[in-house]
Amino acid sequence: MSEFWLISAPGDKENLQALERMNNVTSKSNLSHNTKFAIPDFKVGTLDSLVGLSDELGKLDTFAESLIKKMAQSVVEVMEDSKGKVHENLLANGGLKEKMKCLKIDLPSFVTHFEWDMAKYPAKQPLMSVVDTLAKQLAQIETDLKSRTAAYSVLKANLENLEKKSTGNLFTRTLSDIVSKEDFVLDSEYLTTLLVIVPKSSYAQWQKTYESLSDMVVPRSTKLIAEDNEAGLFTVTLFRKVTEDFKVKAKENKFIVREFYYDEKEIKREREEMTRLLCDKKHQYGPLLRWLKVNFSEAFIAWIHIKALRVFVESVLRYGLPVNFQAVLLQPQKKSATKRLREVLNSVFRHLDEVAAASLLDASVEIPGLQLSNQDYFPYVYFHIDLSLLD
Repeated sequence: MSEFWLISAPGDKENLQALERMNNVTSKSNLSHNTKFAIPDFKVGTLDSLVGLSDELGKLDTFAESLIKKMAQSVVEVMEDSKGKVHENLLANGGLKEKMKCLKIDLPSFVTHFEWDMAKYPAKQPLMSVVDTLAKQLAQIETDLKSRTAAYSVLKANLENLEKKSTGNLFTRTLSDIVSKEDFVLDSEYLTTLLVIVPKSSYAQWQKTYESLSDMVVPRSTKLIAEDNEAGLFTVTLFRKVTEDFKVKAKENKFIVREFYYDEKEIKREREEMTRLLCDKKHQYGPLLRWLKVNFSEAFIAWIHIKALRVFVESVLRYGLPVNFQAVLLQPQKKSATKRLREVLNSVFRHLDEVAAASLLDASVEIPGLQLSNQDYFPYVYFHIDLSLLD
């Protein structure tokens, strides 16, 4: 499973024994894989400041998760022809021990081997400074993401519009890649060439009648130059002065004259625009994908640091000073086991908050002073980490 439960309990002897009991039960029943989650000793500050930080971190957590999901989706959109390889580019690199920094680290491995990055987020700084550093980093990534993906999206949309013009039916698609100069009578004062769309079922009728649809149609001047599933595109040459009359008569016979003026410069410009857009897309693809990979990793690593901060702040607020708690990361083994796993946790840590534990059995019970819904509050500190970023 790609979800984790990050919990903490007081670090006294009784609760360390409770954690041990939890490990034994969950291991024997194959409910979850558990590992210790190391959190450094931060400067606590005042309890009032921790209350404010708790709210700030909650918002930052939501923002960070939303951002990495947007970035993951951007990788999907950029790798449109290689969607099977998306997960190879959603990694958390450079976040583990020094000797492992050159390795490609998948997201679950990073979470289970999490170590606080002291160089990037010094634990000796006030907590507010650490949070501010994380917030600024994520805000900058979001700003860059918007500008980079916007430019790529415009380019991609322009290219798709041109490609649609080349793949539609004969009524709507561009004709610049179908017709050639030889298909038309050009530079004539009296003659002109029209393009007519004829249903496939009416080819024989067209061949029999086109010369008589109007006066002054050049005999044997029609030629089939393109087809789609439903119709064919024919040329016909006639005198300019009967053009409008020919269009009316053609329409009466369910032959549609497609308005088109052969302009060599315009056709060349359209082809060059397609080539330019394809070239620009190719040039932007590599740098954009590299940027997404690097900054997805940075944002993901920042997100897990935010989770660690939340556990620290909530544990101090819940369990008091001096700071003494143990954080544990649980990875439920299967979806069907999560209910049983929750029951085990509530049983083991029920003594931490009897009212909260009871309310989990009776959702109608309100816990005084709590602003969270009952589903979000447990006798122990709990945070959820969901790595299903593309669901």
